[in-house]
Amino acid sequence: MRIALTGANSSVGMNLLNHANQHGDLQFIAGVRSEKARESLPQSEQIEGRCIDYRDGATLAKQLEGADCVVHLAGILIESSTTKYQEANVDATRVVVEAAKILGVRHLVFISVVGANASSTNSYFRSKGQAEELVANSGLSATIIRTPILLGPGTAGANALIGSAKNSKPKALGGGLYKMRPLDIDDLNTAIINACKRQAPACALYELVGPTAIRYCDLINMTARALGASTDIEVGSISITVSKFIAKISSTLRGGGFTPTVIEVITQDEVVAHNAVEELGVSLTPLTTTIEKILEQQ
Repeated sequence: MRIALTGANSSVGMNLLNHANQHGDLQFIAGVRSEKARESLPQSEQIEGRCIDYRDGATLAKQLEGADCVVHLAGILIESSTTKYQEANVDATRVVVEAAKILGVRHLVFISVVGANASSTNSYFRSKGQAEELVANSGLSATIIRTPILLGPGTAGANALIGSAKNSKPKALGGGLYKMRPLDIDDLNTAIINACKRQAPACALYELVGPTAIRYCDLINMTARALGASTDIEVGSISITVSKFIAKISSTLRGGGFTPTVIEVITQDEVVAHNAVEELGVSLTPLTTTIEKILEQQ
């Protein structure tokens, strides 16, 4: 089977490609936006890097020619002055769906986020919900996987966590009292591969989160102890209200960046009604093991 990845140079894509040799029966078409990004991809006979864009479905279909399955990883949480949620999360997904239809792929996997909702007042969650609807209404065999914060080498979540854990006086939005369900990036990639191989006949939507519900302040302390701290450290509080006010002014002047929308996403409790572990064939990695893996590669 040949699996095409969009956003192949993302942390999820790179992690999956770095473990390509564990899936000897699979070939990967690694789609990225630039030649520089293509050159950064892991070197393997199983991996073919290709430069792609999202102008239209026909163009993307040619760029992903030969794919049996498409995994759509590309998307953004933080907008810039040139790239907005509508373009990166909604319009790009529409083009991917069009390309998948032209290619006649067996299956489409879309990675979404816990909290996605096309009717959400939060523009990021709304864009991901709208993208989900495009996939669900495509008529394609598809799997949508909603994820929480991802932890693994190179992920933004892991980098921020380690930075806080190494600080003797860390601070977090709202004191880090919001609850998270961190998911090991390896577990997500297991779910992605399983979804590609099983190929649900219609569109299936799953939420996949880690095994432990934990406040972010407690996660910082768990990581600090793994780094050798003998006692808990006090996590200071950054006012969410003040942060939103400053972020609104700053992002308006710069045309993007850290916005009130992003702050809402970060501080929302990650809650799911059902964790689709069995459906996606995943054996969840204990949170302590995930932290150990991250620190080993520092």
